[in-house]
Amino acid sequence: MDDKVTKYNQFDEYLRQSEPHKLDKVLTWKTAIGLQAVDGLSPSNYLIETAKRHIDGDISIEEVQSLLDSYYKSKSSRTIDEEKMEEADKVSANIARILNEKTFSFSPAAYINIHKCIFDGVFKFAGKVRDYNITKNEWVLRGDTVYYASADDIMPALEYDFSQEKEFNYAGLSKDRMVKHFAKFVANIWQIHAFGEGNTRTTAVFAIKYLSALGFSVTNTPFESHSWYFRNALVRANYRNYQRNITPTLKFLEAFFRNLLFGENNELKNRYLIIEPPKELASEIQETSIEPVCRISTEQVPNKLGIDNSNIIRVLQVLKNDALSIKEILSLLGLRHRPTFLENYLKPAIQGGFVVPLYLDKPNHPRQKYLLTEKGLILYRRLGNRE
Repeated sequence: MDDKVTKYNQFDEYLRQSEPHKLDKVLTWKTAIGLQAVDGLSPSNYLIETAKRHIDGDISIEEVQSLLDSYYKSKSSRTIDEEKMEEADKVSANIARILNEKTFSFSPAAYINIHKCIFDGVFKFAGKVRDYNITKNEWVLRGDTVYYASADDIMPALEYDFSQEKEFNYAGLSKDRMVKHFAKFVANIWQIHAFGEGNTRTTAVFAIKYLSALGFSVTNTPFESHSWYFRNALVRANYRNYQRNITPTLKFLEAFFRNLLFGENNELKNRYLIIEPPKELASEIQETSIEPVCRISTEQVPNKLGIDNSNIIRVLQVLKNDALSIKEILSLLGLRHRPTFLENYLKPAIQGGFVVPLYLDKPNHPRQKYLLTEKGLILYRRLGNRE
């Protein structure tokens, strides 16, 4: 993470120099690279240095793309991390090119074409509408999923939303109404999830281009530094569970767009988006501050609570307030041997239903983290009452 921040901030030297002919390019690259955080991707040092050459005017954006192609073709074999870095590099360059172009068309076809342009040379299905149904386990939903449009409904849904938006007039609207309407439109087209992958980045780029076409002069800083929040806000804008009295809310997405459009400073924290546990279980879950690990005694507790591995208790204590990576958990537990931790700590906690990975269908995801299930939270509370 620190390496990623260092790479990202390398462009700030150009902002300090305040050379007008370079400023637009700098902001475009920062936005393009920042959007990769949506999928936990980080660019290579090679991209950063190549992007600087583009900012300095030494090479064109087309040459940037050509250099990236040659760079990765020269590698005979790549690790999973290097493949992810290649995606980040190529997609960043593609987005930079799109944002630099002063063209825009408002239609479902243009939206689909943005996906094609963003993921050209990265995904074989770039620009192709999915022909299968999908679900995605979401961290902010504690493992639940948003219901996306069925494959057969994608094009009719896109055409309907675009036709409704085309008839809408933003002139004379208050800030509140303007933001609320724009957030709703963006949330709607994202919920359709027209593509197998890359929906959030496509929606973000389309939103930026659309706002520019509407005549808004905006800073894309929220997209640079809060793209993960943007995705989670889209999730909350489309999630409903009436049995648990949870309805879709635009308030998080509106806060994001208010910062984007009006330069407000609303706090954009991902932890605020996590859904609450069921009301009937809320009394059993206590919000607590971070406490030292192993504060709870494990003597005889496993047998009395039906836990077959006392190491689960230590995992519960670490994860009680946040979603953490394996590296972070190891550090808090004071452990060093990863295989031992996976076999004796994490695996039993997952099998017992107390812990769940953030990306259930992508175990090797670079942003993979682990969080407590409602069962885990309740058990932690019960353990705390035994002290």
